[in-house]
Amino acid sequence: MDLSNLKPAKGSTKGRKRIARGQGSGYGGTSTRGHKGAKSRSGFSQKIGFEGGQMPLYRRVPKFGFKNINRVEYRGINIDVLQKLADDKKVTSIDLETLIENGLASKKDLVKILGRGELKAKLEVKAHAFSKSAIAAIEKQGGVATKI
Repeated sequence: MDLSNLKPAKGSTKGRKRIARGQGSGYGGTSTRGHKGAKSRSGFSQKIGFEGGQMPLYRRVPKFGFKNINRVEYRGINIDVLQKLADDKKVTSIDLETLIENGLASKKDLVKILGRGELKAKLEVKAHAFSKSAIAAIEKQGGVATKI
C-alpha cells in the first residue's frame, strides 16, 4: 500500500456536481446557467403563469359569470335515502351524527333534507335546512322536522 493506490472510504464522498469551482471542474465560468439574462442572475424568480412577455393564458381567456361569495352550500339528502336508512338501520331519530356514521355527510357539511321519494316511517329529523315538500312528507307520517 502506498500513496498511489489510496482511495476514500466507500460512501464518504458525494457524487454531485461541484459548480462554480473553477474551469478545471467543467462547471466553472457560467456555472451551468448559460449566458446573461434574468435566469442567470442570483435571486431570480418568475411569476406563476409568466409566458416570456406573451399575454398569459389567464389574461387571454374571457371571464364571465358571477360567483357569490356569500353562497351557503348544503349537502342535499332526499327523504327516500332517509327511508332506506330507517329500514336498514331501524332508526327513528336522524340527526347529523347518524348521517355522518352512515357516510351520507361529513363533519363540516351543512345538511338540507329534500323531498324526493316517499316516506313511510315516522321519523324525528334534525338538519340545517328542509325543503317545503320534505317537511310536508315528514309531518304527514307524524314525524318531526327540526332545524339545527
